[in-house]
Amino acid sequence: PTHQKWRETLRPLEDAIVAKMTDWLPKLAYPVRLGTHNQTAFAFGLMLDYARTVNNRAFEYLLTERTLDFFEKDTNCPIGYEPSGEDFLSPCLMEADLMRRVMNQKDFTVWLGRFLPRIPRNGRGDWLEPAIVKDATDGKLVHLDGVNLSRAWALEGIASALADDDPRKASILAAAAVHKETGVKAVNDEHYAGSHWLASFATYLETKRGIATP
Repeated sequence: PTHQKWRETLRPLEDAIVAKMTDWLPKLAYPVRLGTHNQTAFAFGLMLDYARTVNNRAFEYLLTERTLDFFEKDTNCPIGYEPSGEDFLSPCLMEADLMRRVMNQKDFTVWLGRFLPRIPRNGRGDWLEPAIVKDATDGKLVHLDGVNLSRAWALEGIASALADDDPRKASILAAAAVHKETGVKAVNDEHYAGSHWLASFATYLETKRGIATP
């Protein structure tokens, strides 16, 4: 199959990236908590999914260890201060979406209660308002269309790790739905500033690629 040929062609690059990350991660003293490209939580989530897909246990262990080092003791994430003016990732939600990958359901349920204690239990989604873009031609301001999409997939991921009877789950999914609707509407080919990348975020969201299936 063609995809296997691509995999073999790219394997030297893949191996080099893993080797360099394995060497570098122990040197990272603090996580990067920005809402843009070099955010640690977002990158770790993608790399963990990769490590598990290719069954690289050593890389998975390193990423899990570093994740817990950085984030396990975090509490009261100030999600009310988000988003920043040019975010396309939520620092709080991406961290939670990462932590559900490295904790069992019981531990994650407790951790989430400390980390985002104000998630409502009334089933409403208006506790987290979608970001507003005032100029979709601006390459930085249009990032906020992306934050709506990435918030949606992070919220779906967080909800997937909770028990069906968790009283927060309905509100999390309601907020995810609002962000998804807003974010997907913004995906079009009208302006290059957003069109060259927003579709990749929408695809990741729609395919639920970051959520493990049985």
